[in-house]
Amino acid sequence: STAEMGTLSVAQQQMVEIIRAVSNNAQVLIMDEPTSALNEEETKNLFRIIRELAAQKIAIIYISHRMEEIFEISDRVMVMRDGKYVDDLPTAQTTREELIRLMVGRDIGAMFPARNVAIGEPLMKVEHLCVKKIQDVSFCLREGEVLGIFGLMGAGRTELVESIFGVHKITGGSIEIKGKPVAIHSPEEAIRAGIAYVPSERKQDGLILSHSVKNNMTLANLRKYNRGYAIDSAAETAAARGWVDTLDIKTPGLGAAVDTLSGGNQQKVVISKWILRDCDVLIFDEPTRGIDVGAKSEIYKLMTQLAEEGKSIIMISSDMPELLRLSDRVIVMCEGHVTGELDISEATQETIMTYATKREVG
Repeated sequence: STAEMGTLSVAQQQMVEIIRAVSNNAQVLIMDEPTSALNEEETKNLFRIIRELAAQKIAIIYISHRMEEIFEISDRVMVMRDGKYVDDLPTAQTTREELIRLMVGRDIGAMFPARNVAIGEPLMKVEHLCVKKIQDVSFCLREGEVLGIFGLMGAGRTELVESIFGVHKITGGSIEIKGKPVAIHSPEEAIRAGIAYVPSERKQDGLILSHSVKNNMTLANLRKYNRGYAIDSAAETAAARGWVDTLDIKTPGLGAAVDTLSGGNQQKVVISKWILRDCDVLIFDEPTRGIDVGAKSEIYKLMTQLAEEGKSIIMISSDMPELLRLSDRVIVMCEGHVTGELDISEATQETIMTYATKREVG
């Protein structure tokens, strides 16, 4: 009881907040994405406490984008879209598909836009790459292609793409872009080679949260706005405003701190940073993690447009429908090795999971 709050886990801090609210005789408790940083066991414990509080006649407003939680814990669900009320209905009388339709304004199938892409020539070749736990990984990425990467926890997916982006020192193998070998020792060199990286932890690795929307968007391309020792603020502002409008980024203004935006709009800011840089290879690591269904649909549309413009995309995803609906080809990893490569026409959840649990190579 004398421990400092900073020494407690996120779950313990949450319990303290709940106890404080209840001890102050709160009749309504509002929880905003309370499980975003909790593991499965901590989530179960939180749900047990929520049910106990509800039994004590405390009303709870539970905000979440996780469908399975809505159906497990709520009695009634209210749907909002673009800041407006859409519908209110008993949870037991609705379905996941109906909620998605209400959230995005269309059926679930429309979440994944049709693609009209002619896959082009090889753009990037990775040959026998070795780094950390990654052993002898090879693959080719073509112009306009979406290459999906799947693997269970510890498979090495993020380590692989971080190595390509220069975060980790490559200990073996080679990378070619447009037929020419490239030596990438840092993210700066990767960016110069035309490689962009949208990390899974956007708040930690993809954004400077206290800086403005505009500054985050133009950060990777400041040289373009250099005028001697000064920045051409008007040109920088015009470029940022153009993409805020194009991507429909919902923000109070270009000068607003990016941590005031929703997760989906923050992700659009990260992506627009690389669009402004005009990179040829875009790496997306769990691009829709922590994003509501409506924003997911918009991110899918944007990724499809980038592929249609000839950009090459590497997408790590643990979301199987996302992986199967967006990818042209899927490589599967297990314990640092590529254990399978599938054209999307032959890829199924079963075959992907078979390769994801196959420790032997070949």
